[in-house]
Amino acid sequence: MLNQFQAFILGIIQGLTEFLPISSTGHLYLGRHIFGLDEAGIFLDTMLHIGTLLALLVVYKDDIIFLLKNPFSKMTLLLIAGTFPAVVAGLLLGDWFDGLSKTGVTIGWEFLVTGLILWLADGVRKGSKSLNEISIKDALIIGTFQAAAIMPALSRSGLTIAAGLFCKLDRATAAYFSFLLSIPAITGGIVFQMKPIFTGDVERLPITALFVGTLAAAIFGYIAVVWMIDFLKKRSLKIFSIYVWALGTIILFMQVTGKF
Repeated sequence: MLNQFQAFILGIIQGLTEFLPISSTGHLYLGRHIFGLDEAGIFLDTMLHIGTLLALLVVYKDDIIFLLKNPFSKMTLLLIAGTFPAVVAGLLLGDWFDGLSKTGVTIGWEFLVTGLILWLADGVRKGSKSLNEISIKDALIIGTFQAAAIMPALSRSGLTIAAGLFCKLDRATAAYFSFLLSIPAITGGIVFQMKPIFTGDVERLPITALFVGTLAAAIFGYIAVVWMIDFLKKRSLKIFSIYVWALGTIILFMQVTGKF
């Protein structure tokens, strides 16, 4: 049964890895597996994602207010275009990807792919497009990368930031738009996960532990968003590539040797 300490640690993992380009889903799977909480998946993940959504609502409060006041703005169209591929992927392939998330059989390879994409994106010639210069085509490309990140250990933030760099966005804008685009993505994911929760087809978990995990995810998610946008202005993504390559290699070795 989930306790408050485990929930706190998993909240930290979710908050940091949702916005660092290293895959929150993959790390949460590993964290639950270590704590022996494999059956706590959907309900726990939903609450932790609510925490990271709260962090985004705080960071992007001005943008959200602008979008509510200007529902037909260019940014609204960009967010719709960027979200559309993920909606299609979720509707057509959601059950299959959910099965992969539960087994974790492919996460080692997915960590390696995430690292490769980050490494390639970091080597792209520096772009200069600002937030106002993002096109519908750019948003669709970034959204397609986001759709691919429905795979358990393909980092959503990593792939969308990489796609932004491929589209010649400047580095801070690539991170900023990636996280802004994650608001409808995370919201949609939460709504999609609500059905089994309302039908009672999930393990019951202690309310206090869920509150602690959600709060930790919100606090550390806020820290990660602000830090990552600033980090990408001056630093390389390759450090994250090395990390996920090392993690993926360890997981694959443990799978081959029957220890995972």
